Amino acid sequence: MSQPVKMSVLNPEGRLVQTVDRASGPAPLAPRLPSLDGKTVYLVDTGFGGSFKFMRELESWFANNMPAVKTVRTRKPGGPFADDNASLWEEIKERGDAAILGVGG
Repeated sequence: MSQPVKMSVLNPEGRLVQTVDRASGPAPLAPRLPSLDGKTVYLVDTGFGGSFKFMRELESWFANNMPAVKTVRTRKPGGPFADDNASLWEEIKERGDAAILGVGG
């Protein structure tokens, strides 16, 4: 008989991000897109050191190697570990097909 699993996720600052009650492991990931052609990919600069440069390079890579992909480079409000960005996540859900959250270092 399986036991319910309660999982709490904290960010590196120690603030609670999410608590999940699951009977059978973690939530499934979003399905993989069959292709990025004609899709919009958000490139999200998290504010972590080097993230801006990494997202700029990734934007350039998409332009040179996958020109059929539209990229939207944006900066996540707040610090790199804060998750007070409901409006950004809603925008990505409404207007984007995928998102890459960038860190640097």
